[in-house]
Amino acid sequence: MSAQAQMRAMLDQLMGTSRDGDTTRQRIKFSDDRVCKSHLLNCCPHDVLSGTRMDLGECLKVHDLALRADYEIASKEQDFFFELDAMDHLQSFIADCDRRTEVAKKRLAETQEEISAEVAAKAERVHELNEEIGKLLAKVEQLGAEGNVEESQKVMDEVEKARAKKREAEEVYRNSMPASSFQQQKLRVCEVCSAYLGLHDNDRRLADHFGGKLHLGFIEIREKLEELKRVVAEKQEKRNQERLKRREEREREEREKLRRSRSREHRRHRSRSMSRERKRRTRSKSREKRHRHRSRSSSRSRSRSHQRSGHSSRDRSRERSRRRSSKERFRDQDLASRDRDRNSRDRSPRDRDRKDKKRSYESANGRSEDRRSSEEREAGEI
Repeated sequence: MSAQAQMRAMLDQLMGTSRDGDTTRQRIKFSDDRVCKSHLLNCCPHDVLSGTRMDLGECLKVHDLALRADYEIASKEQDFFFELDAMDHLQSFIADCDRRTEVAKKRLAETQEEISAEVAAKAERVHELNEEIGKLLAKVEQLGAEGNVEESQKVMDEVEKARAKKREAEEVYRNSMPASSFQQQKLRVCEVCSAYLGLHDNDRRLADHFGGKLHLGFIEIREKLEELKRVVAEKQEKRNQERLKRREEREREEREKLRRSRSREHRRHRSRSMSRERKRRTRSKSREKRHRHRSRSSSRSRSRSHQRSGHSSRDRSRERSRRRSSKERFRDQDLASRDRDRNSRDRSPRDRDRKDKKRSYESANGRSEDRRSSEEREAGEI
């Protein structure tokens, strides 16, 4: 790659697709399904293992440093949860590597001479010390490249201790089996990168393996996978809590709405009850008013009838008294007439005639007076 291309890639990685103000340069967005989400998170195995013995070639999805820069800028404001896609990708890749490791172990078990479990354990101890020495030597080289001489010297002291333990383990292993069998190369499969390791490999070979790009690349991928698992678990837990919180808020809002509707219904029912009560009271008052009016009317009518009956009774008593006085007067007149008749028998006929005319005249006058008084009473009653 030329220097100009390297500078362009560096600027794309730092500033994104629109670094020159041209938004049409990249028609694809980082959220597109064609873009590799593992590349956006800088953990795609195609990038990590590039140039190694297990180079996977070009990824089937789009890799662009500018899209990664766009994602890093946008992820500060929004969580796209691309970790889940990257975790699924790495899990599939590591599972495939583990299957190849198991196949290689079975192949070694079929091709190498079978040894007892005790001898196999001693050989495994030598392999473990070889791995420890190789890792320490790789660390020494890394510290030396960084210029940290003191730490590098301390790690070299640990390497010397591990070498001493390895010599003791090899001596134990050599004494547990025939010399012809000991000279045969005993291989084992690396649990990290599936590469073959020899029991008698020297320090340089071990350092090249454990400090090599292939082994370190697999370590990086496996560590990234564990980190993604942790991040995904935390985000899923956070999302579940947010979802639970939203559901509780919705339930609280629904309960509040139900309480408000019940309260409104209660107030409406109460207002209807109060309205009915007011109407009932109004009707009761109107009935009482009408009843009092009727009572007063009936009492007035009774009092009038009573007054009329009192007047009529008084008039009747006056009439009876008048009649009684008239009867007595007639009786007295009759008695007087009888006395006069009795006395007139001894008088002359002329005197009798005069007296008879006088009595008839008085009786006629008395009847006219009685008629006049009765007419006056009737007029007074009317």
